[in-house]
Amino acid sequence: MSEDVQEFWNSRFGREEYIYGTTPNTFLASSIHHFPPQTKVLCLAEGEGRNALLLCQQGYQVHAVDLSTEGKAKAERLAAQHQVSLTYEISDLNDYDYGENRWDAIVSIFAHIDSASRANIYPKAIASLKEGGIFLLESYHPRQLEYGTGGPKDVDMLVTLENLRAQLGSLQVLHEAELERDVTEGTFHTGSAFVTQLIVRKGE
Repeated sequence: MSEDVQEFWNSRFGREEYIYGTTPNTFLASSIHHFPPQTKVLCLAEGEGRNALLLCQQGYQVHAVDLSTEGKAKAERLAAQHQVSLTYEISDLNDYDYGENRWDAIVSIFAHIDSASRANIYPKAIASLKEGGIFLLESYHPRQLEYGTGGPKDVDMLVTLENLRAQLGSLQVLHEAELERDVTEGTFHTGSAFVTQLIVRKGE
């Protein structure tokens, strides 16, 4: 685990406010109908728990992973406030044991990682999906650097559909888009942005 990266996120999440808000990502909220109902979902780089909360409230068995202990504390507090429970592990996504045939859906919302890490993480994530399982991603696109309304400043951590196709392999595409949209999620994601969206299904 990168101690510098963990320290960065602990400092950011250590504030009293939920810096990305407590309202779930709108792309995820509008796409849950693709998930097998009330099944096991893994949330990558879940942070403060807003997306995990939505899934818990919809009856899913939610397992979150992130390297920030501060993020975990806030996610667990948010879940307790809404009287739901989730499992939350502290791990670098590169080192996490995804398992095989384990998850019905995997969610990656603004989980920005460099290209070398994506090449390591995404194949393991897909292998851990059950047949018929869903992988859903929204990330900032390289064009987001022109907008300056959130996200990494390193282009290697921003993704295109072409990047994703190379790293995820051959899967059934349910939705794919590169588009401009309003992203209003707390203090750090606010305003017009350019994003990449992908929903794919394994097998079947």
